[in-house]
Amino acid sequence: MFGRLRALGARHIRLADAVLLVPLYLLIVVSALPYEGGPGLDGSWRLDVPAYFALSCLLVIPLFWRRHHPVHTFAAIALVSFGQWLLHIDPVSANLTVLVAMYGVASRCALRWAIPAGLVAELGVGLVVVRSSVLQLPGLITGSMLVVATWVGGIYASTRRRYLESLEERAARAEHERDQQARIATAAERARIARELHDVVAHNVSVMIVQADGASYTLDTDPEKARHAVQTISSTGRQALAEMRRLVGVLRQDDAQVEEYAPQPGVAELDELMAQVRRSGLPVEFTVRGTCRDLPEGEQLVIYRIVQEALTNALKHGGPGARATVDMEYGAREVLLRVTDDGRGAAALPSADGHGLIGMRERVAMYDGSVHASPRPGGGFQVAVRLPVSRAA
Repeated sequence: MFGRLRALGARHIRLADAVLLVPLYLLIVVSALPYEGGPGLDGSWRLDVPAYFALSCLLVIPLFWRRHHPVHTFAAIALVSFGQWLLHIDPVSANLTVLVAMYGVASRCALRWAIPAGLVAELGVGLVVVRSSVLQLPGLITGSMLVVATWVGGIYASTRRRYLESLEERAARAEHERDQQARIATAAERARIARELHDVVAHNVSVMIVQADGASYTLDTDPEKARHAVQTISSTGRQALAEMRRLVGVLRQDDAQVEEYAPQPGVAELDELMAQVRRSGLPVEFTVRGTCRDLPEGEQLVIYRIVQEALTNALKHGGPGARATVDMEYGAREVLLRVTDDGRGAAALPSADGHGLIGMRERVAMYDGSVHASPRPGGGFQVAVRLPVSRAA
C-alpha cells in the first residue's frame, strides 16, 4: 500500500505536496474563526477575516514550489513575514510556513544555504519575542527549540537521501561492472574454446588430407572415377581447412608466441587426471557405467574440461577432508556426467574472479547439452551434465 502511495506521489508531485499541507490548511481555517479586526497587543494590529486569509495565501502559495526552488520559496515567505512584522501585524498560523520552507532548504540544499535559512528563521523568532511584552524568555526558548528541531530534521533528511542515492548509484555501478565482467569472461572463454576446437578440427582435417593424398597415389589399379573421388576429398579438405583457419585465425592474433601443437585431452586421459587430483590431496572415485563408445574429439574435450574444472573447484573450496566422486554414464543418445564432493559446498567463500561455471555452460551449449551446478542439501557440491552424443568423426 505504501509503495503504491509513493509511486502515485512520484507521478503527481504537486498534488502530493498539496496533500502534505492539509494539516496546515485546517489549522489556518480553524484559527480564522475568532479573528476580528482591530488593535492587538503592544500596538500591533489584528487582521479581520478577509485580510487574514489574504495574508495566509501569500504565505502558503510559495510552498507549491518548495521542491524545485526551495531557496526562492524560503526567501519569498521570509520577506512576507518580515513585512508583516514591519507593519505591526500579529503573527498568524500561516507563519508556520517559515518552518516548512526552512525544512525544504535544509533537506534539499547544501549547508551553505541551509545554515543561513536556519539563522533567518531564528532571527524571526527573536523579532517576534522582542516585540512581545510577556513570556519573552519562555517564548524564545520554545520558538528556538522548534526552529532547531525542524532544521536538524531537514539536515537528517538530506543526509539520508544522499546516502540512499549513493547506495543506488553504487548498486547500479556494481551491477554494470558485474555484467561487464561476465561478458568479458564469456568472450575469453569462447576464444579459448574456439582455439581448442580449431586444434581438434584442424587435426582431423589434416589427417583426412594426408590419407586422401596417399590414396590418390597408391590406388593406381582402381578405376579413374575412384581416383577422381579421392582427389575431390583432398581438395575439399584443403578448402575447409583454409576457410576454418581464416575464420578462427583472428583468435590467435594476440598470442605472444606460437603454441606448440599437442593433441587435446579426451576421455582416455581422465584416469591420468584422477591420479593427478589424488596426488594433490583430494580422494576421487571414478565410475563408468554403460557401454563405452567412441565420442567425437570435441565432446571428449568438453567432458575432460568439465571434470577438470569441477575437481579443481572441489580442491579449492571443499576444505580439509573432502572427497569427490566422478560418475560417467553412457546412454543410447547421451552421456550423463556427475561430479560430486562432500566439502563445504554453499558455505565456501565464492571466488571473486571465478568463471568456471560460465565456461562449463558455454562448452555444453555448443552441443545442445545442459549443466546443473548447485550445493547439495547435506553439504558439498554437485555438477550434473547431460551431453547429447553425436556421430564420431
